[in-house]
Amino acid sequence: MNALIYTLGVVLFILGVIISIALHEVGHMYPAKKFGIKVTQYFVGFGNTLWSTKRGETEYGIKWIPLGGYVKLVGMLPPAKTDDPHKVRATNTGLFTQLVADARHAEYEHVTDADQDRLFYRKPWWQKLIVMSGGPIVNVLISVVLFSIVIMGFGIQEPTTRVNAVSDCAISDAEAGRACTNDDPVTPARLAGLQPGDEFVSFNGTAITSWEQLTKLIRGNGEREATIVVERDGREVSRQITTSVIARASLDDPERTVNVGFLGVEPVRDYVRHGPGTVASVMGDYTTATADVILHLPQRMVAVTQAAFGAEREADGPISVVGASRVAGELVTFDEPTWGERASRLLVLLASLNLFLALFNFIPLLPLDGGHIAGALWEAVRRGWAKMRGSPDPGYVDVARMLPVAYGVGALLLVMSVILIYADIVNPVRLS
Repeated sequence: MNALIYTLGVVLFILGVIISIALHEVGHMYPAKKFGIKVTQYFVGFGNTLWSTKRGETEYGIKWIPLGGYVKLVGMLPPAKTDDPHKVRATNTGLFTQLVADARHAEYEHVTDADQDRLFYRKPWWQKLIVMSGGPIVNVLISVVLFSIVIMGFGIQEPTTRVNAVSDCAISDAEAGRACTNDDPVTPARLAGLQPGDEFVSFNGTAITSWEQLTKLIRGNGEREATIVVERDGREVSRQITTSVIARASLDDPERTVNVGFLGVEPVRDYVRHGPGTVASVMGDYTTATADVILHLPQRMVAVTQAAFGAEREADGPISVVGASRVAGELVTFDEPTWGERASRLLVLLASLNLFLALFNFIPLLPLDGGHIAGALWEAVRRGWAKMRGSPDPGYVDVARMLPVAYGVGALLLVMSVILIYADIVNPVRLS
């Protein structure tokens, strides 16, 4: 049964990835068509064509490898200023010069005079900005919708003020996982007779409203007496206890260990629904964490490369779609979750992926969307500055000059993808 559920999780995740890619490309295509730009192709996937159909001037289709997609916007590259739009210089010197010339030639091979006003590069900078930002913005919106479904619909699993289990002995974080021995001190909670199902009412006269609040009160009590009131079977029970002191991870810095007050209870965790404010807060936290991952991607790729050849794999390191699919399968089977928990976990994974795709695509380098966004913004600055100074219009920004950078970035992304996929096969990230 677990194998079937695992497979279902993988299939649903891949389907979610394909839908996300398809909507990303719609984010480019829809405004492009609205602005009159000629769109000749809309494809999801790479490689050989699996299926396609033509509607009007646009061919829609699906390709074999569901790792990306593209929309063909005619006229992405402007002709060289000294060239006819339909011609390229007869001779070119240098490898990069030839590559740029060939790219321009391919761009205008099927462009007719009737298409001149529909070329991408001839549109106002703000229209280019909207078209190229459309894809990543759609990914952000998908992420917001999925996080909203999880947080406002399923809810977030949080510790409550109800006791789930009472620890038998006091063991520091460094010894966590081992069994209790006769030499270990009995926990204050066990000595006080606390039981699973007890609901905390107050601690030293302070009304308890959350597990976080209770944790801080217990930690701050040190090795002193305290009066605890719990609700048990509909009546309030008061207990006098003396909290012990034990080494625990700091709440402010998990890497640092501090001696704090200790009681010895584990809370019941329930799903609690929250409003839009929590969605915004969670999105902010994920955005910060994702941006940090992208910023440190080069050094993290070094660790992945080492892991591909036998080193330990970082649990929070980057993974490919292959690795993410394996994680999806584990998420829906790990710790025997309910069907609601399975759905919630998959949605969070897809939301995180969409947020990563959006932020990654905003990097201002070709061939990423951010490279074209940067070109549109630079065009606005140049033209605005020239207008303020009364200078001649400098014209369109020639993004073709950045094609050598695009080829280099594309090659680097390909190498990174191969390394990630290989590492995810031979040394995958595992939840356990």
